[in-house]
Amino acid sequence: MRKEVTIENFLEKMISFFPKTREGLAKHISEYEERLDTIVIEEIIMPEVIDLLKKNNDEKKLKEIFDYFEDVCINSDDYLNNVFSITALELLGNEKNILETAKKYMGPVTIKLQREADLAIGRQV
Repeated sequence: MRKEVTIENFLEKMISFFPKTREGLAKHISEYEERLDTIVIEEIIMPEVIDLLKKNNDEKKLKEIFDYFEDVCINSDDYLNNVFSITALELLGNEKNILETAKKYMGPVTIKLQREADLAIGRQV
């Protein structure tokens, strides 16, 4: 059986994909005196993912990231599942061209949950 993915696992994995986010995370914790997970994902992690999608010149890294996102969508605990849906998956839907690029790398569960995240905020899909 696979190990459940927690917010801690998720953040460490994202830092391994984007090492410079470690500094942003440390600055965030220093500023807020705690880790606000939705803000960390929204303002530190996802801008890196979206930038990579905009450039779309590192297919290997994008595939690794979205394979991991699929794992998160399937194996995360309830807390991470909720935070991931209301931050990462909603942000992917903000720009149609970014979402179209992301869909090339998304697994079926990620696509389904991203669509549900859009519907939950009233966005047409």
